[in-house]
Amino acid sequence: MDDSSAKHALFDQLAVVGKAFGSAKRLELIDLLSQGERTVEALARAAGLGLSTASAHLQVLKLSNLVSTRKDGTRIHYRLAGEDVAALYAAMRTVARDHSADVERALSSYLAVGGTGDDDADVTEVSREELVGLLDSGDVTVLDVRPAEEYAAAHIPGSRSLPLGRLVEEQQSLEDLVEQPDVVAYCRGAYCVLAHDAVRLLRDRGIRARRLQDGMLEWRVRGLPVEVGA
Repeated sequence: MDDSSAKHALFDQLAVVGKAFGSAKRLELIDLLSQGERTVEALARAAGLGLSTASAHLQVLKLSNLVSTRKDGTRIHYRLAGEDVAALYAAMRTVARDHSADVERALSSYLAVGGTGDDDADVTEVSREELVGLLDSGDVTVLDVRPAEEYAAAHIPGSRSLPLGRLVEEQQSLEDLVEQPDVVAYCRGAYCVLAHDAVRLLRDRGIRARRLQDGMLEWRVRGLPVEVGA
């Protein structure tokens, strides 16, 4: 094989990975897997896909070596092949947001932010660095508003699992938060709406709350500590 053929073969293999990212639904599956391992059935439900369609997308990701699997009886569990896959996904999102006005507009619309109303203006943010300092001092109550299975897979140490659905349904879950001096909610990442909605709901019930600027994906990519378990 001459140098030109070898070069083309190399870039062909790189393109296999690039093509795996070239699907909105596969990106959504990677987003879900960045929170922890899941079964095919759980991924299909969370992504709003039929089981066969989800399986087909997951096979593309597996053939690209971006995900790996393990079997538990008849069930197949998927996970990202490594933290570097999560880092690649996070970097792609950052580049897209920084260089595409269309991505920024779509994100703002999804999160319902952008200064169009009082509700949005009150959703204030906390940086990772500030949250680390607050956790060290013990002066903060941190709420993980993701689904319970994602909390169990990995969460910020000291955080409390309070999924958004419970916040909506259980007034009792909020009574102990009213007197807390600082409440911070977080979810999957910068492209996740759960923490935005949680902060609005908490504020409407008289609880002072802010949201983490990004979320669990970015926390893990930065190598910050996590805990595992319910």
